[in-house]
Amino acid sequence: MTGTTPVLFVHGIRSSRSMWRQQEALLSESGHPSLAVDLPGHGSRSDEKFTVAAALEAIDEGATALGGRVLLVGLSLGGYYSIAYAAAHPERVIGLVAAGCSFIPAGPGLAAYRWLARLIRRLPDQGLWLHTTLVRVLLPREGALDALAGGVPLGVMDAGLRATATLRPVQNLAEYPGPVWLVNGAFDQFRLHEKRFLAACPNGHLIVVPRASHLVSLAQPNRFAAILDRILAGLP
Repeated sequence: MTGTTPVLFVHGIRSSRSMWRQQEALLSESGHPSLAVDLPGHGSRSDEKFTVAAALEAIDEGATALGGRVLLVGLSLGGYYSIAYAAAHPERVIGLVAAGCSFIPAGPGLAAYRWLARLIRRLPDQGLWLHTTLVRVLLPREGALDALAGGVPLGVMDAGLRATATLRPVQNLAEYPGPVWLVNGAFDQFRLHEKRFLAACPNGHLIVVPRASHLVSLAQPNRFAAILDRILAGLP
């Protein structure tokens, strides 16, 4: 299948644009231009402060670089900000793929996650060994390399989670009129509210990837690429 629909990728927290290397390589084979951006506090922007406005600006810069209208694909942290961007700029988003982010980032769940992140940061290496070990254990070798290649910005956790707590993904999904695909790994802990997220979408689809974890594009790269291929084939 060949085509020209541009695809913009947005990474998860404590990662960088490098996590999308396999997807970009597979898309290039089918003729779709693609770009993965770094969010503030990550990768090439590791010295920038993470805020909602700065994260949305990074996505907007990526959309502009690809011509102004994109299939927007975000995972985890990147998924939440992709949802927010699509609601704010629907004219620039042909379609939205929100992976690993079907969980309302508020309440006791988020509070526990932030508490755990602060606890891990008290370790002598701020949790670097624990994070890299888990990535290498839970992901295939190439996926782990991609996840870690852009660095592990552990210091961005608190600011990133604090900012994300102000987002309203369910409301944003209701505001975005274009097609939405919620893509979750079967073993993803962030799919707790997927039915509520799906119900909010005017034009929504839910895809659960068997035997995949939270980092679904890294855990099952070929299946994730096949999902994108089907989505791209059906876009105008």
